[in-house]
Amino acid sequence: MKLAWLRSLETSHQDCVWACTWVPATDKSPGLLLTGSLDETVKLWNPEDLSLVRTNTGHCLGVVSVAAHPSGKIAASASMDSFVRVFDVESNNTIATLEAPPSEVWQMQFDPRGTTLAVAGGSSASVKLWDTAEWKLVATLSIPRPEGSNSKPSDKGNNKKFVLSVAWSPNGRQLACGSMDGSISVFDVQRAKFLHHLDGHTMPVRSLAYSPLDPRVLVSGSDDERIHMYDAEGKTLFSSMSGHSSWVLSVDVSPDGAAIASGSSDRTVKLWDPKMRAAVQTMTNHTDQVWGVKFEGGLRGCLLASVSDDKSISLYNYS
Repeated sequence: MKLAWLRSLETSHQDCVWACTWVPATDKSPGLLLTGSLDETVKLWNPEDLSLVRTNTGHCLGVVSVAAHPSGKIAASASMDSFVRVFDVESNNTIATLEAPPSEVWQMQFDPRGTTLAVAGGSSASVKLWDTAEWKLVATLSIPRPEGSNSKPSDKGNNKKFVLSVAWSPNGRQLACGSMDGSISVFDVQRAKFLHHLDGHTMPVRSLAYSPLDPRVLVSGSDDERIHMYDAEGKTLFSSMSGHSSWVLSVDVSPDGAAIASGSSDRTVKLWDPKMRAAVQTMTNHTDQVWGVKFEGGLRGCLLASVSDDKSISLYNYS
């Protein structure tokens, strides 16, 4: 397994780039790279040459997360302005605007079938599920407070469960979310039921990714500088990897399930071999914190994108 640098765009946005994902190809459009920035914009890029396809505006504060529907036809952006904006990829027209209380819109992801959008609920210590047919809130998956706790939901202590990250299992049956206190919560989506916590991290869990080939394998990245691999169903931590010298801000699993990519505050992108439990490659294209890494497997082979506080995008070939 190896990453080969392809190209970079130094000033892709006017401010820090905090989010990226891939928009699947459709009959009318090739696959595109979607990025979100603190400059309040969302941009779509042609990965062949990192040329700008279109810019989506409408947020009044920085964009913290972007998500693409499996159909490739719609996408969504979440902002510190407490709104999620859903838009048509081809026309750029807004389809829906989902509103939340302050500090309750963070990372989000469409489920594998595209019927539900999960949004990490920040200070509400929950994940909100939105139906994508009518854009109605259909469920709130709340993290239970510890047994014997007398604290009220509004108590400051509850902020330790501030939900930062969210990920769907590849079969869409389970959903995991990562919190400020280092815990990971796993839910049965169909029953809207909390299943269990996954322990091991000691600091905020900013990123989660399931293996696309195994619904049990969940990968997490944390401010404690470690990357964990869990059996999300068996509640066991079976691998803990270290190598970054600062916070791990983003993780993703390759389409073949054989590698993990990570982005960190130490300004690097690392490629990890889960079997060796070690980093096998370090990329140093960025000059500031790397907030997003995302694999894409398509007709061009497999690509990895990374985005950073330095306003740049980098693309790598994974083989």
